[in-house]
Amino acid sequence: MIAIQRIWWQRLSFVNLFLWAFRIAVIVVVIWGTAGTLMAGKYQREHWIFFTVFGLAQGGIYALIALGYTMVYGILRMINFAHGEVFMSGAYTAYFAAAALYNSGYLNRHPLISFLILLSIAMSVSMGVAVLLERIAYRPLRYAPRLVPLITAIGASFFLQYTFRGLYGSGFKAYPEFDVLKGDWIIFGVPVLRTQVLVLVASVLMMVGLYTFVMRTKIGTAMRAVSEDMDAAALMGVNVDRVIAITFAVGGAMAGAAGVLYAMVFKQVHFFMGFVPGIKAFTSAVLGGIGNIPGAMLGGMFLGLIESIGPALILDGLGIVAPYQLKDVIAFTMLVMVLIFRPSGILGERLAVKKA
Repeated sequence: MIAIQRIWWQRLSFVNLFLWAFRIAVIVVVIWGTAGTLMAGKYQREHWIFFTVFGLAQGGIYALIALGYTMVYGILRMINFAHGEVFMSGAYTAYFAAAALYNSGYLNRHPLISFLILLSIAMSVSMGVAVLLERIAYRPLRYAPRLVPLITAIGASFFLQYTFRGLYGSGFKAYPEFDVLKGDWIIFGVPVLRTQVLVLVASVLMMVGLYTFVMRTKIGTAMRAVSEDMDAAALMGVNVDRVIAITFAVGGAMAGAAGVLYAMVFKQVHFFMGFVPGIKAFTSAVLGGIGNIPGAMLGGMFLGLIESIGPALILDGLGIVAPYQLKDVIAFTMLVMVLIFRPSGILGERLAVKKA
């Protein structure tokens, strides 16, 4: 027993003490703020339901974008920091189709067909941009040191931002609204925005479809094989280049769909719109376990809920005047806490030395 205590004290360092103190401080602040909010009784049941639905809708968008990060990392062990611009490219391009449909009156006469047209355009553009990125920027550097593709991804991100700024302009574009989606639906006696319900349902359906594609199809099996061991998969006859290109294409298509849903919720697009959602989606992928598809979905939903509920539940109880101005602080503090408590993420596994 004494020997065990001696070993424990030897392992204890200033960094460990600081991390434990940080954990305890955050837990105390969360409990204190939550208790203060609940005791004040400022928010009623309908408020919490609204926060939850909005958080799930926002989390669904984060999850769709995060799928691109986690799929690329699962195969190439690289972070595609240009993925936020892939998300932007589809939504921004689809805006012009949405404006044309709205001006002609077709958008509101045939809302379902118009919505599918916008999704198809956004997904096609984002898919094309993602595949071009892989072919031009990443494939020649596949066996380069890890830092080289990372720097290339950052450069590609800036290149895409300013390319679309030059093509489409630097101003904000107001996304046309569907008349059928204006107003509320009553859910459990609480009015909830129709756009939020649509975004939540659409994102869940697409995530389920992607998971089925990866787990139940031949190309999905090839993706998992390449993710497990690229060289062994090539020896077994898998066309690695083709699988990687399809992975980028699928991730880009999900980001394009997320772009349209994002525009329907926040009503505007611009050339810089991919930066913050891209960072949030990357955070979601890390929270869930980078490289893990269900983890990316769970991480996105989790982050969306924390961003929506956290300011009211925690910060309001601490007496902060404008709690929603600090929602990003809560999101990234949660990321830090997850990385301290479980560095591999919620559903992630510790990587082998070869993959780390």
